[in-house]
Amino acid sequence: MTTTHFKNVDWIVAWDESLGGHGYLKGGDLVFAGNEIKFVGRDYDGDSDEVIDGAGKCLMPGLVDIHGHPCTEVMYRGIREDHGVPAHYMTGLYERSCAYRADPEDLKYGAEVSYSDLMLSGVTTLADVTFPYPGWLDVMARSGLRMYAAPGFNTASWRLPNGHELHVVEDIAKGKRDFQAALDIIDEVRAHPSGRLSGMVSPSQIENNTPEILVESHAAAKERGIPWTIHAAQAVMEFNIMVQRHGITPIQFMAEKGLLGRGTIIAHAIFLDDNSWIRWHTKTDLKLLGDSHTAIAHCPTPFMRYGPVLEHFGRYKEAGVVLGIGTDTLPHNMLEDMRYAAILARVASRDAHAASTSDVFHAGTVGGAEALMRDDIGRLAVGAKADLVVLDLTNPVMIPVRDPLVSLIHSAAERAVKDVYIDGRQVVRDHEVITLDRAGAAARLAGAQARMEAGVPDRDYAGRTSLNISPLSLPELQ
Repeated sequence: MTTTHFKNVDWIVAWDESLGGHGYLKGGDLVFAGNEIKFVGRDYDGDSDEVIDGAGKCLMPGLVDIHGHPCTEVMYRGIREDHGVPAHYMTGLYERSCAYRADPEDLKYGAEVSYSDLMLSGVTTLADVTFPYPGWLDVMARSGLRMYAAPGFNTASWRLPNGHELHVVEDIAKGKRDFQAALDIIDEVRAHPSGRLSGMVSPSQIENNTPEILVESHAAAKERGIPWTIHAAQAVMEFNIMVQRHGITPIQFMAEKGLLGRGTIIAHAIFLDDNSWIRWHTKTDLKLLGDSHTAIAHCPTPFMRYGPVLEHFGRYKEAGVVLGIGTDTLPHNMLEDMRYAAILARVASRDAHAASTSDVFHAGTVGGAEALMRDDIGRLAVGAKADLVVLDLTNPVMIPVRDPLVSLIHSAAERAVKDVYIDGRQVVRDHEVITLDRAGAAARLAGAQARMEAGVPDRDYAGRTSLNISPLSLPELQ
């Protein structure tokens, strides 16, 4: 077991139990041995195997990303950023999901690129929500990330017969098989010798699963002591489908079925009954979430691209909702999502204090840890896991260093992330990922995207090409 001593660090974002929050420790020391933090304070006088000079550095806890689709979303670079469908309340989710399908053999390249990008932005724990693909466990293990594998399953799937209707086509037998396969994967991952891998039960969308399998899967998560996650209140069309079926909102449906509470993570819980895009006759959804201390994975980037926002971060916090941050889509940059979470809350509320830098940093660290039912990650404290990020305070974008987290989140982002340690092992050194081949995977990703786009006319309801669905941002000149 190697003992590493960061000595006389300019700034440490340390956990203060008496405050129940993070605070700045200036000129302090941090020591970890193996995968556990042993000392946070001043003037450490114990033994160590390696001493690292803390001048020009800030240490902060690794970020906890509780919702992402790393293997697939990076495939849409250049495709989804401007893509939205007015007849679908501006979201392009359904059109892309029905028209585009990547080769499962290519998905590991997307994961390798995205895992790298996430670590470069300070992520040390990731909930990877995806449908299983060949090589998934291998790339998870090689990455060095602390991972929650969330293999998806559905008893129904989306179909688009035209440009304005959304149909849900059931295949309950397949959904049950996939659910069992997901539990098998989760049990395999949790037994991995690294000790870094865990699982999460994940029926993919609320409207694409029967009430029975939702309840059964929730019970399976409870039995294993692991989180349960689902996409709900993520789209106006989903809200309408659930109301047509059950006469109540998606959140009210979850409450009725006993699916809310600690251990449940809802992505994205934007379209509540009082959201301005919905304006339903009830006004109870937020209270249901808060009173039950349900967690939400707030992922601002995909929604802000087509118009809606969470209304709003500060209101959810005051209601008692457990707030965590997810990346969901490209770019896989947790720091940017934290910045957007703060800014969009202020826009939505018309209140500069609706979400402070401290608020979103809390959500991106201990908020995510709470959602995952853990108290040993997302904080720099004795006994916590040695998941930490070293910031370079000499980077010009961080100067003047008046408040490191403000400079990091609102200005520098990943440019200031110098080194990253996960479970006591270094995975980023001098701004480079050392556990994965990011460049090689990115080169293979280009071919994977071309293959995916080539199949679009065969899948699209109107036989359109990918360029018809998502044109280039500028016309090609002759």
